[in-house]
Amino acid sequence: LVRSRGLGDVYKRQVQKLLCVYYMNWKYIFAGILFALLWSSAAAATKIALQSAQPFVIAVVRFSVAGLGMLLFAHLVLRKRLPQRTEWLPLSIYGLLNISIYLGVYVLAMQEVSAGLGSMAVAVNPVFISVISVLLFKHKMGIQHWLSLLFCAAGVVIAAWPLLQNSYATVKGLLLMLVSMLAYSTAALYFAKTKWNDLHMLTINGWQTLLGGLFLVPFLLLTYKAERNHFDFQFFSGVLWLIVPVSVAAVQLWLWLLKQQAVIASYWLFLCPVFGFIIAALRLHEPISGYTFVGVLFVSVGLYITQQQKVNMHQTASAK
Repeated sequence: LVRSRGLGDVYKRQVQKLLCVYYMNWKYIFAGILFALLWSSAAAATKIALQSAQPFVIAVVRFSVAGLGMLLFAHLVLRKRLPQRTEWLPLSIYGLLNISIYLGVYVLAMQEVSAGLGSMAVAVNPVFISVISVLLFKHKMGIQHWLSLLFCAAGVVIAAWPLLQNSYATVKGLLLMLVSMLAYSTAALYFAKTKWNDLHMLTINGWQTLLGGLFLVPFLLLTYKAERNHFDFQFFSGVLWLIVPVSVAAVQLWLWLLKQQAVIASYWLFLCPVFGFIIAALRLHEPISGYTFVGVLFVSVGLYITQQQKVNMHQTASAK
């Protein structure tokens, strides 16, 4: 009887473990899909807000509100310390790259390109990071990275080709998007190379967002035209969506995904171009053609190549 009870307890624990794994897998899958959906919606939300306001008006309002909100929570609720004197310069540089240049130029580019292309460009960022690592830090770039870059570049060109002909994208817009993505990739590498001591992540994000928004104020003042800005439903719905679901919810989901399974978290970026074009078609009535599907396929293959290499490197390191 005692032995049977012991076997029963073991069986019960195994069933509980299996149920826990099953639950966590579905929870992880749901979080990944929701992240990709929210992250890819940023381009469409930007296009909606641009119908009522100038780019720098949208950017300054978004970053000011988001930055102040994060800082109030970090310093008043969590009681995290303020940055020290030597930490303000790194925060300013990071904010300049990650907010002022990256998202400032991004919102300018969204005037010239479709929302679908905007979401696709964001998904290509991991490849740009690899290339910049080679150029700036002399990291080795294998054949997989070159293949990934080739597939991603070809995918963007294929998807953009009919949009260029139908005025849904311009060469100027694509160049601005390229500058934006390069700034983001540089910012990501700068963040990884900088020693932030014990400065809380929310404090870093809050200050770099607020400082990046402040750096854009002179450009706002120089370009502001009252007749081009209408603070209506389209403006507030677009900006609020960029602040809450994108800047807060999507980022928190991303951090949770990294914490659960850091190596494969980037695979969820594959869904961003898919969701981006679907959202753009449903909400903004942007065209979807065979070129779109082929372009998304090429970008997905390119992202898969570079992420698969990361998985192989992680497995090799774990085996050692």
